[in-house]
Amino acid sequence: MPKTISNSMPVSLMRLCIDVPCRLRFLYRFRVLCAQFDDGWKSHVKRIGIVGGTGYTGVELLRMLATHPGVEVSCLTSRSEAGKTVASLYPWLSHYGSLSFEEPSIEMLAECDLVFYATPNKIAMNEASALLDRGVRVIDLAADFRFSDVSLWESAYGGPHGAPLLIDEAVYGLPEKYRAEIGRARLVGNPGCYPTASALAMMPLVEAGVLSSPQVIIDGKSGASGAGRSARTDLIVAEASDNFHAYAAAGHRHAPEMTHQISKMGQEVLVTFVPHLLPMIRGIEVTAYVSTFLSLDDARELFRSRYRDEPSVGVAADDQHPETRWVRGSNRCVIGVYQQQPGQLIISSVIDNLVKGAAGQAIQNMNLMLGLNELEALPMNALSP
Repeated sequence: MPKTISNSMPVSLMRLCIDVPCRLRFLYRFRVLCAQFDDGWKSHVKRIGIVGGTGYTGVELLRMLATHPGVEVSCLTSRSEAGKTVASLYPWLSHYGSLSFEEPSIEMLAECDLVFYATPNKIAMNEASALLDRGVRVIDLAADFRFSDVSLWESAYGGPHGAPLLIDEAVYGLPEKYRAEIGRARLVGNPGCYPTASALAMMPLVEAGVLSSPQVIIDGKSGASGAGRSARTDLIVAEASDNFHAYAAAGHRHAPEMTHQISKMGQEVLVTFVPHLLPMIRGIEVTAYVSTFLSLDDARELFRSRYRDEPSVGVAADDQHPETRWVRGSNRCVIGVYQQQPGQLIISSVIDNLVKGAAGQAIQNMNLMLGLNELEALPMNALSP
């Protein structure tokens, strides 16, 4: 027991209160300990780079990573906005302080632990190898590493692939199917938005091998943000509002990705896919029409069993139809299963195209690759209204 001057205050504490030199020594030691703690904490924080940080997916990455305790965005590139701070372009991200966009540089990106490519197609494939050689993990949000067969990629996107040797190494970034492989990966190809909603709608069926025909029809609807920030006449309010139409009905580049990746899950399929533009900003709904041996009750039980332990996927109640507002702003997918006649199923799947369909799923993959909590920084509740 320390000696006391009163019934309540130890001598050591009384001395600290009245002895100025003692108090200064205490404050100095306290500041040293705080600095050591801060240095230790920072040494465990992973450094993240974002290439192409001014598009919708890049900004969504910034929004969600701002709340992540295990990482910090230390490198942010944009050729068009180099020299400008994040806060000057996006005031709602003012907590990034003086962080500025810079010209892309492999040397600068090589200082990171992991780099996101939120860029158009054919950028990451020409730079990923240099970063991987320096021990930097890479997640590409474009299509450069979504195929395990280079000939399929070249057929869908044209021209030779810039890194064909990396095709075999890259892991398709759908955690619900490839969680363990993503955790070991150096390079991940983040799935497209339509393919994410479609693969999750089809995965339980093809894994179980219960399709009676390989022919699958997928009808997709997306908000305008799925086309990115580029200026296009068909996306301005006067054109898109109070309007609804199909596009790329003769062939969309996501159809080969769907056919390839869904077939790899267990049963070969041939996808006919037609997308549509909805007069809203964000959100995707896909409706898949399939032939199957299953009854409706068995199919619903199959989906509930498959996704019971998946935190980012839910199955709607039998009397409900998934709505895009159920997942707006969240890293969730909600699926409904229906039947109009025996031997056929109708599956409805909704996601937020910018979150589970892009930036959110990329962060989910990042967490797995870096050994962090898979759901860290991911919004799981929808914005309402």
